[in-house]
Amino acid sequence: MLGRRQIREKVVESVYSYYQNPVKFDVLEKNMFYGIEKIYNLYILEINFLVSLKNLAENQMEIGKNKYIKTDSEINPNQKFINNQVLIKLEENPERLFFSGQHADLKWDLHDDFLVRTFQRMTSGKRYQDFMKEDGYSFDDDQKFIGKLFLRYVAENEDFHDYVGDRELTWTDDIHIANSMVQKTIGFIKENEDSRTLIKMIKDEEDKSFAGKLLRDTLNNWEANEKKLSERLENWDLERVALMDKVILTTAIAELDNFPLTPSRVIINEYIEIAKVFATDRSNIFINGILDKYCKDLNRI
Repeated sequence: MLGRRQIREKVVESVYSYYQNPVKFDVLEKNMFYGIEKIYNLYILEINFLVSLKNLAENQMEIGKNKYIKTDSEINPNQKFINNQVLIKLEENPERLFFSGQHADLKWDLHDDFLVRTFQRMTSGKRYQDFMKEDGYSFDDDQKFIGKLFLRYVAENEDFHDYVGDRELTWTDDIHIANSMVQKTIGFIKENEDSRTLIKMIKDEEDKSFAGKLLRDTLNNWEANEKKLSERLENWDLERVALMDKVILTTAIAELDNFPLTPSRVIINEYIEIAKVFATDRSNIFINGILDKYCKDLNRI
């Protein structure tokens, strides 16, 4: 599920979008929640990618078995990868199967050029070859291998990022969230339990209410919060503050003002991390200084 930081990220994205292209609030809010749900599609697409690597390996074995003249490796293929216990649990997960059945565009064609090239890179890599040479089947080893495989060929693979960004523009900003969800899913799988539950996007109505209220409070108090920001700028005009920095700061101020039960340090730290994702290299230092000064002025704990 999305943590509060990721929800804050989506609010910041929505506010930034609003000041680029103003729309009615109900449309903006609807688009925000739609964007949140689309992250789930990316999450399933990434899981399906791992499963499809397994399916491609099985397909290659079948082709080898049907050759008229076979090599020893084709007669007795190494099945360690296709028997990976974590991959099997992901493949058999009923929620993945159901959602993929409802969204055919999230399935990978085994002839997809990107999938095939990734498979070739994976099978020729040292980590894969070392794994295939190891004797026996250990669930822990299977889990660690799939975790590393995911990092190498999905989470840290710029080609994969470009591929999904071309398919859905918003996924460029959201892929780090989907990556985190897949990593957690792999880590949560237990050897003696069925893998039945994938990660939900919104945990409960409280989180959904938080997202909607924060978006509304930020927009309704924009001018007042701009003034608060301006008062704490030293030797700097408000007009010179980058729009993204301004959006992050006004959203943070809205949360500090309207969510008194959340400690100020927690809020500040969250928006510093958001700045690292969306803003410039030095924005997090600037944002930290402004928010820290604001909290001290208000004696906000």
